[in-house]
Amino acid sequence: MNRPTEHETDLSGFQLFNKLTEEEFGRLNFDKTCSVYKKSTVIYREGSRLTGFYCVTRGIVKIFKTGIDGKEQIIRFAKRGEIIAYRSLLSQELACTTAKVIDEAVLCHVPYQTLLFLIQSNWQFSHHMLQIVCKELREANDYITDIAQKTVRERLAEVLLLLKENFELDNQNTLQISLTREELANMVGTATESVIRLLSEFKQDKLIELQGRKIKYLDIANLQRVANI
Repeated sequence: MNRPTEHETDLSGFQLFNKLTEEEFGRLNFDKTCSVYKKSTVIYREGSRLTGFYCVTRGIVKIFKTGIDGKEQIIRFAKRGEIIAYRSLLSQELACTTAKVIDEAVLCHVPYQTLLFLIQSNWQFSHHMLQIVCKELREANDYITDIAQKTVRERLAEVLLLLKENFELDNQNTLQISLTREELANMVGTATESVIRLLSEFKQDKLIELQGRKIKYLDIANLQRVANI
């Protein structure tokens, strides 16, 4: 396994740690452990006991839950500058999701005792952690509302717009993350066949253009209209 570069182990760019004192940041750096993870590596599994949370400094990590029938429900994708595995750690529960690398990544593991130290010693850090948890709760509430009230077509359009917000487009308006049709279906909460059919319709309506797994955005305004945003 390759070793991460010095840049990839630097957590100073994480907004969560902006208000730490020099002593607190030094403790964070001393306690962290950074590693390179190959594509398809599982970082932790649902039901496992977590020993700390992870900071993503490179790559993309898929966070998902597994249903009774083994079908994945993708919760979100974590990229550089984001943290994962914090909610179950804070509540001292077993991991409620699985994290899997979909694009070679570097993650820094921060032990639970370090998290407790930062929470107890820095109220601004604690407040930021609370904001992150509340944001996750709001997104979960939005998803529940969408599942109950929006059609699959509207939900797919909304997922495409969320992906555009979270991941960069190149100069050709192509999404800079490559997802399978099954992964898109797992985000929308529907069958893969439905997503394939709807993507074909979006292409015919000249909303998007498909280049294998790549998605190029042609008409964002009308995509927003379809999503009923």
